[in-house]
Amino acid sequence: MTPTTIIALGREALYIALLVAAPMFIAALATGLLISILQAATQINEATLSFVPKLVIMFGTLVMVGPWMITLLTDYIRRLFESIPNVIG
Repeated sequence: MTPTTIIALGREALYIALLVAAPMFIAALATGLLISILQAATQINEATLSFVPKLVIMFGTLVMVGPWMITLLTDYIRRLFESIPNVIG
């Protein structure tokens, strides 16, 4: 097992992790931005106001994008397990 192989495996794992986390982060960011604009426009300064909409939007995003996330992860794990003989030997 060479250092190049280890770096390639680590890089691919980080890339997959970012791809899987991105939809949830983008949904939370967009929801937070919209709630902040709404709070600024109405001058409601309540910190807990954004919690429930973020939770609902992130749950909806998980329902919509969840199958894609699971497929991406299972494909990566399958490829990783199939490459064990090549990495070791």
